[in-house]
Amino acid sequence: MNLPRILWIGGALRWPAAWPACPPAWDIEFYPPRPALERLPHAAWDAMVLELPAAGWTSDELLELVQRLAPGVPALILDPRATLADAVRLGRLGAWQFLESGERAASLIAEAMEERRSRLRAENPGAQPWSNRLLGESYAMRQVCHAIQMLGPRRATVLLTGETGVGKEIAGRALHMAGPRARGPFVPVNCGAIPETLLEEELFGHVRGAFTGALQGRIGRFEQAHGGVLFLDEVGDMPLSLQPKLLRVLQEREFQRLGSSESVRVDIRVIAATNCDLTERIAQGRFREDLFYRLSVAPIHIPPLRERPDDIPGLAAHFVEKVCRAEDVPLKRLTPDTVERLRGFPWPGNVRQLENAVEMAVAMSGCRAALTQADFPLPLPPRTAALCNWPSVSIPEDGLDYEQTMAGIERGILGQALRKTGGNKKAAADMLRLKRTTLSAKVRSLEGMSVCN
Repeated sequence: MNLPRILWIGGALRWPAAWPACPPAWDIEFYPPRPALERLPHAAWDAMVLELPAAGWTSDELLELVQRLAPGVPALILDPRATLADAVRLGRLGAWQFLESGERAASLIAEAMEERRSRLRAENPGAQPWSNRLLGESYAMRQVCHAIQMLGPRRATVLLTGETGVGKEIAGRALHMAGPRARGPFVPVNCGAIPETLLEEELFGHVRGAFTGALQGRIGRFEQAHGGVLFLDEVGDMPLSLQPKLLRVLQEREFQRLGSSESVRVDIRVIAATNCDLTERIAQGRFREDLFYRLSVAPIHIPPLRERPDDIPGLAAHFVEKVCRAEDVPLKRLTPDTVERLRGFPWPGNVRQLENAVEMAVAMSGCRAALTQADFPLPLPPRTAALCNWPSVSIPEDGLDYEQTMAGIERGILGQALRKTGGNKKAAADMLRLKRTTLSAKVRSLEGMSVCN
């Protein structure tokens, strides 16, 4: 069973000696403000205690920042110098309660944690917290969810593959939440974004004097992830020179800091992600085969958005609600033809591109309640773009009859489609991306002309 987890920020960095003993069933971590702020986003907390005053911070600044980093986590204030005006002001800023009496402190913290749990249960009745991160009802996404449900409780290293923007880190966080390490830290590292000369120190840390300028030791991401999950994003871009050291950590769960011969043991789970074909990189000599097999103990492939178009309407609606809430504007809606336009677009940038497109559409729609196709200036799909490259009609010097010319072009297109489908209007309509009723109406409007000629 996971213990209630509390982050205590600032002050004497211990449970006050004058208070009754801390409940033994609580897991409390004590940090000064700056280390606490670094720790805050990397673990799940049930409550926070801000012991004020905190050197270098105003109470308002610290409270606002912790709530931004951990939204929804109740923040309780311990400040013996606080006045009634201070209590009112901080309460308006979102402080859950003031801890004035040692006898009641534990019960107030317990009440705050229970209120948070009750709110989460009300918001997600019957749902597992990790499943709320994965949106989509397509068969492909149900397979991904099933794999996460099965692998979440295990210790096995997982390799997430998929194109850029499909949501590999979101799947990694869901894996983290689905297992017994959910209350431990989730530490992401982008192996492709950190220069090769800095990546080793970033991962494994260093000791004092390891190199010029190393005036004090620093722990790396592996130690930061102790008791939780280390997420290695774009692992295919890891320099070949570092791969043997990563392999040793995966095998032995121990490593050496830069400049040290002492081994450090860690209790972590590694989840890796890549958008490249690692087998191709192995053939090119850019990735170790033994490391590949160690990383891909349990592979999960996240399918691109174009392979699961049924998920697009739900994702788009979710992003509209998310953006409107963030921008504090009335909820907008997508018109049916807009949904069909989004559903038919290939989305080469996947879910990330769809979210960005929705954000732009909400911004450009102004005060309108409905989002139309015009709010989504998407590039033309290749097949549609090819239509734009058809030879243009030459206009003679004495001009032409526009309506008659266009009717002739339309007649030719309809005729081709009907011939290719053996006169099947439904199939012809599908070929021309039309509704069957629209195609029939066009055929009737051209009465007197032989559309099959």
